[in-house]
Amino acid sequence: MENDDELVIHDGRQSPTAASVQRGVCRMLYNAGHVSIPEFKLASGRRADVLSIDKKGNIWIVEIKSSLADYQVDQKWPEYWDYCDQLFFARPVDLDETIFPLEAGLIVADSYGAEITRTPPAQKLSPARRKAITLLVARTAALRLQRVYDKGV
Repeated sequence: MENDDELVIHDGRQSPTAASVQRGVCRMLYNAGHVSIPEFKLASGRRADVLSIDKKGNIWIVEIKSSLADYQVDQKWPEYWDYCDQLFFARPVDLDETIFPLEAGLIVADSYGAEITRTPPAQKLSPARRKAITLLVARTAALRLQRVYDKGV
């Protein structure tokens, strides 16, 4: 195994609200033709809450914020632009949407689904960066699946 912490899907640090939002976001992404991978470790070492890829290879990162305090203490999200074509914040229904920066997209979610309420402009990744991220996603997903089938790995 190259890096065991890449295989963590839910590490227990999430609040029940954040887990609920994540579930709704992943359902929405699936229904929109994306495949998503939660708790994805980027090459920078940062961990994106959800990374998804659509059928054309467009890469989105969704940063989940479960409360005002969660948003206020987060200083890492601007770094995610280097790893996606579009960056979104996802929030529960009761969190004020006006706290989020306008340059990012916005999703409102609960455990049953989600809706995009603001779409950010696309910032296309370079082909080399897209290939590197796509390969990392494929390897991470395959390693997680292998862990499901063989607990001894």
